Amino acid sequence: METKVKYMWVVVFVVSMSIAGLNGVDATHDYYGPCGKHDIEKEAQKLAPCTYAAKYRRAPVSERCCAIIEKKLNNPGCLCAILQTRTVYDAGVRPEVAVTIPKRCNIAVRPVGHNCGGFPFV
Repeated sequence: METKVKYMWVVVFVVSMSIAGLNGVDATHDYYGPCGKHDIEKEAQKLAPCTYAAKYRRAPVSERCCAIIEKKLNNPGCLCAILQTRTVYDAGVRPEVAVTIPKRCNIAVRPVGHNCGGFPFV
């Protein structure tokens, strides 16, 4: 009889852990941030070609920067999260200037009015 009880507890444990594991896999979409599984600080480093243009409103924007920004605009929430990272802050980027880059690049499809940390895209 004692063996059956031990066996039953093992089965209960395995079933409960399986259920918990399945729920964990289902709920991971809430765990990741606005950039999905990508590290936001590493994503911020990819915007290095835009640093000068994001500091000064009248600075020319390089073609490489425009290409990167156009790609990042597929997920404006991610771009906004990047603009609020420590990496961007340490680089001296001004978010109110950075949100003007899509317009300065003449990107046709941009999130006009999307609020990005208090600064709307233009």
